[in-house]
Amino acid sequence: MDVNNAIRKRIGEILEERNISLTSLCLQSNLTPSTIFDFMNCRSKSPTIITIKKLCVGAGITLQEFFDRDYFNSDEDVYN
Repeated sequence: MDVNNAIRKRIGEILEERNISLTSLCLQSNLTPSTIFDFMNCRSKSPTIITIKKLCVGAGITLQEFFDRDYFNSDEDVYN
């Protein structure tokens, strides 16, 4: 799984775990919904680490918790 798909998957898991919408997470994270919607729909490139950090703050998790998934440790398609 490439990094962008891993990030998309993790954001989806967070939404499901917290039973919230993507719009709600964006608003809680002080991000415009279009920023994340464009990424989730493959219309923009990788989010910055600052954007991911804001999502983590909005979700009440740390960056370590965000990236603490086996699929982020795969060497497959690391540079995609």
